Amino acid sequence: MQQELTTYIDNIKDEVIEMRRHLHQYPELSNQEKETSVYIQQKLSEYGIQYETGYAKNGVLGIIKGRKPGRMVALRADIDALPIQELNDHDFVSKHPNVMHACGHDAHTAMLLGAGKVLKQIEDEIQGTVLLVFQPAEEDAPVGGASVMMEDGVFDTYKPDVIFAQHVWPYMPAGEIGVHDREVMGASDRFKITLQGKGGHASMPHQTSDAVVAAGHLITALQTIVSRNLDPMEASVVTISMIEAGSVPNIIPREVTLKGSIRTYKPEIREKLKERFFGLTNQIAEAFGTKAIVEYTEGYPATINTPKWAQLARQSVRKAIGEDAAPACQPSLAGEDFGRFLKKYPGAFIWLGCQIEDAEAQAPLHDANFKLNEQALPDGTKLLVQIAVDALNELNKE
Repeated sequence: MQQELTTYIDNIKDEVIEMRRHLHQYPELSNQEKETSVYIQQKLSEYGIQYETGYAKNGVLGIIKGRKPGRMVALRADIDALPIQELNDHDFVSKHPNVMHACGHDAHTAMLLGAGKVLKQIEDEIQGTVLLVFQPAEEDAPVGGASVMMEDGVFDTYKPDVIFAQHVWPYMPAGEIGVHDREVMGASDRFKITLQGKGGHASMPHQTSDAVVAAGHLITALQTIVSRNLDPMEASVVTISMIEAGSVPNIIPREVTLKGSIRTYKPEIREKLKERFFGLTNQIAEAFGTKAIVEYTEGYPATINTPKWAQLARQSVRKAIGEDAAPACQPSLAGEDFGRFLKKYPGAFIWLGCQIEDAEAQAPLHDANFKLNEQALPDGTKLLVQIAVDALNELNKE
């Protein structure tokens, strides 16, 4: 099986890279992935893979039924891009102004299409069904596309026993895969605080209720939630990323707006953070004679792997990539819509190392200069196939 799989991957690796480059040139924003969806459907038709459409508007579900009856495994790739003007100079840069695949979803889609082609070619050896889930709107937090696909019935007819996904990870070299037994990515909540005071002339602050001073104290106080109200061993962060206030230097503004995000892993810690956030915000606003208006949006849940299936993914990595290809690694507090699938179905989310050869020049995800090492794409394609086969074998044993 390993030799056969290697041959199949060698035969399609150039095609996977070509598909990724095509998708990179024609990125589409969340909920606008019409042409991307059409491209996916054309490829599935070319490969002889049955599919259904209409989930979360532009989502596609590919269905590969093995010749032998058995259980069901889903593999997911996200397909949307980001509102970023690409600054790279390679010959397949985005042709759409201010839209770029800066998070690697073009690679995810290409690898899942490649894996689908291989799985279709070996369907006589597959015991069960493999679902190819092409998800739109992953970047559209806090709504996303995962829950909408499920609400639209993507798994009503074909219900997976387990679901997997991978994400390119520029913080690991190509050839390495990040597999976590439990926590992978964080819950990502957003907030907007509007502090309303009484404005006035800068020379007469005693006649005002200074919302700027209140905001300064609030920014400092919010940092104590993590440092003083949580167990130091619990990973969490409160970030103020936007401040808006005033229009001229000699007038104390009537209003200050703060925006930011809160990240953590455990639901109970998430609730404690939220409770303390509201308490501090209202108390400090009152102390400085201002009023706090808070808009708090709960975003994606934490992405938490099922230990059993994470361990199977690690074994698949060793088979497909190499014995030392899955080193220990720390989780991230970045958000990921796949967490919503994992709240409904067991499974695992893994990272595919894709760092370029010049590591010092590697731009991060969501950066206008983001690049990935395309040598990682055949590994990612092979790994998806291996995980699907291994998971079906494990499920059918049960």
